[in-house]
Amino acid sequence: MELKETILSPVGNTGGGTYLPHHKNTSLCQSVLLPTPQQVIIPMRQHIGAACEPTVKKGDKVYVGTLIGDIDRLVSAPVHSSVSGTVEKIDKILMPDGQYIDAVFIDSDGEMTPDPKLKAPVIKTKEDLIKAARDCGLVGLGGAGFPAHVKFRVKEDIHLDTLIINGAECEPYITADERCCLEDSSDILEGVYLIKEMLGIDRVIIAVENNKEDAIEKLYEVACDTRDTDDTVKVMRLPTRYPQGAEKVLIYSVLKRKVPAGKLPSDVGCVVMNVSSVAALYKYVRTGMPLVNKRLTVDGGAVKEPKNLIVPIGTKVSDILDFCGRNEDGPTRLLLGGPMMGTALPDDNFVITKTNNAILSLVEDEIPRPTGCIHCGRCAAHCPMKLNPSAVEQALNAGSVERIKSLFADYCMECGSCAYSCPARRPLAQIMRMAKKELRRNAK
Repeated sequence: MELKETILSPVGNTGGGTYLPHHKNTSLCQSVLLPTPQQVIIPMRQHIGAACEPTVKKGDKVYVGTLIGDIDRLVSAPVHSSVSGTVEKIDKILMPDGQYIDAVFIDSDGEMTPDPKLKAPVIKTKEDLIKAARDCGLVGLGGAGFPAHVKFRVKEDIHLDTLIINGAECEPYITADERCCLEDSSDILEGVYLIKEMLGIDRVIIAVENNKEDAIEKLYEVACDTRDTDDTVKVMRLPTRYPQGAEKVLIYSVLKRKVPAGKLPSDVGCVVMNVSSVAALYKYVRTGMPLVNKRLTVDGGAVKEPKNLIVPIGTKVSDILDFCGRNEDGPTRLLLGGPMMGTALPDDNFVITKTNNAILSLVEDEIPRPTGCIHCGRCAAHCPMKLNPSAVEQALNAGSVERIKSLFADYCMECGSCAYSCPARRPLAQIMRMAKKELRRNAK
């Protein structure tokens, strides 16, 4: 690769975190389109914020991209059909977080016919971009699912000087974003320059961990585009250290700015977008097709053929595992997401949403067993937020809400570095999550 400009190095280091085995077994596996499932089950909430209300009813004919759920709330995102077919019913389903949410059950006709009403938007202003992001149903595809149109709608007195494109993908096993960089680089390129121009952003930094050299090469082409006459689009090579891709950690690494508790990245002059989110936005601008499918990694010792798949949103986990093949002994643990921040599933009856980027089916020797705490302090030493998880566990066991609050447990990003670094294999990430829930319950 002939270098035309400098690749940046990080300017800040939060400390903490940990080095993980990569297990990027599918990094060379080109994404495969999953055969159309017989039925999809599409939840009405796949984002942070208010759940949508169904806009269809039993017996309605729908197409790929047909609007099936929406609500007039700022923090929300519409939901669209991912297949063509007929609405079989609307019923509540159990989500991985334990809540029951309305969902639209659609029996596929197998034809995947696009909705004839779909039309590519024309983007000339910031408001056009915000409307397109909402109409697309776009949410953060690499994390909690924050609606993209809300990220773009910042206060008038705030100037966004930096757009950070997050290509870190620091979780073990997951390679979905890496494949997006390699397979959808043109959409990432166009999306980056569109967002930069419409939001009036001064510079763009595309941040990638240094274990993804192929992705860095592709994204370097984005930075070298002829439109970048003032050299304000740069690639930054990050050290491979978990949780490098967490939003607050990334902002500090790239800009050496701290996001205060309860504040957003826009409050410190930046906006962070995942590479897959940028690609999805431009695909909508280019084609008019909203967010209806998801690229995800399927891996683990209990998977016969690990793959990167592109699946319709609402596809059952069981359909995906059947396609990839299951080892005869079956999994000991099924995770939706990565091993650090993923959610353990009791069975394979759950469905894929916009925010899912992996399914891991792990065997016995891949799962640690916890023992008693030995008070070594490693969990505190590895926490990127400088928290003390073992002390939070003691306060939680004692039922002391005030003590939990004084330990700033609500500032935890649930990255799991504490649990991974613990020699006793204590489930500290889950404990921190329980402590945060206890604080919310007490506040109510």
